[in-house]
Formats: sequence, structure tokens, C-alpha cells
Amino acid sequence: MTVTLAHIFRAAAKEAAHAPAADAHADSNKQGKTNPGTAGTVSLQELLQLHGDASTAVVLMLLALFTTLPVAGVGTILSLAIFALAWRWARYRETTTVHGRIGAIRLSPLWTGRTLGFLAWMYEQADRLLSPRMLALSGRATRPWWALWICVMGVVIFLPIPFGNILPSFSLVVLSLAWMFRDGIALLVSLAIGSAALVFSVVFGQLAWLMVVRASQWLMGVVGA
Repeated sequence: MTVTLAHIFRAAAKEAAHAPAADAHADSNKQGKTNPGTAGTVSLQELLQLHGDASTAVVLMLLALFTTLPVAGVGTILSLAIFALAWRWARYRETTTVHGRIGAIRLSPLWTGRTLGFLAWMYEQADRLLSPRMLALSGRATRPWWALWICVMGVVIFLPIPFGNILPSFSLVVLSLAWMFRDGIALLVSLAIGSAALVFSVVFGQLAWLMVVRASQWLMGVVGA
């Protein structure tokens, strides 16, 4: 399955690279499905459609990827969608679509090519490296705990920390792939990456607070003088 997806996204990336940007929105509503090669850009919902039979893990993976876009406010908005998905995950409900403005978020031609290429590469590597193992970590009983972890990563993504969304997003991408393959080792890797994100956030917060304190002390000294 992942090999097929890798081929699909590799072909879509090549087509998008040769598509005129002026046609970005021309074919976006044909039969509810867009050909990235024709349109030149792709939306989050259209990436889901390229997956064929999407799953909750696929939706989470794409939401996490889109939080890394260099667009102000996207990470904040999508972190809220991640919270909603985590709630459904904890209640054993599947999420296979995204609706409204979230699904309509569209990548630029540059980021369309990069994202499609990355997805192709990611599925190639996943097929090579991941496999069912340590199945207890991906069992039904663990879903609420992983939902909690998804929420924690969503909180870190939500925080206005420069580059603070990279590690938690990567953690969620790895978690999604691990869940698809039922790979417990990859789930542990997701925890390790997310833990690094938490450490980075704490350290950044402490440094920011220290700077505020010192700036306040300097200001008080200037005013007092």
C-alpha cells in the first residue's frame, strides 16, 4: 500500500512541477477531486483524496505537516483541529475527512511540489523501515493515552515559539505512520521526538522569562536613575 502511495505522490509531484500556476484553481472543484498535475497546487482535502481510503492516522499526519507551513496563523488554527481529532481518537471514532476552511487550505506551487515529493519519500522510507512489532503499544486500550499525547503535541504547536512547531509536528507524523504499520518501536520514536519538543519549549520559555526579568530590571534602573 505504501509503495503504491509513494508512486502516486511521486507522479503527482512531477506533474505539479510542470503545471502552470495560473491554473491553480481552475480544476479544483471537478467532481470534488483535483489533479495536482493540472492545477499546479493542492489543498489539504485533495491530499486526503490522493490517499484513496483515508484514515484517522492519515488525517493527523497531514494536519501535522501543514502546521509547518511558513504561513502566519496556520499552526494555531490547525492545532485546534488536532485537539478535535485527539478527542475523537480517544473515543474510538474515526476521522477520515476535514471540512470547511481547514480542508480548503491550499499550498503554493512551490510547497505543493515539496510536500508531494516529501510524502513520496516518506512512504518509500516507511515501507522499508516500518513493520508490525511491539503490538501492545498500538492496541485498542492504548488509544486514549496516544490521544493525550496528540493533545500535548497540539499544545506545543499552538504556543508562539519560533520553530517550536517542527519537532511536535514531526512527532505526530511519526506517530501516524507508526499507527498505520502498528509499529511499536516507531511509536517510541515519536515519544522521543515529542519529548525533545517539550524540552525545547521549556528551555525557550525559561530563556524568554529571564530576558523579560532582566529587561524589567534594566528599565527600572533607568527610570530610577
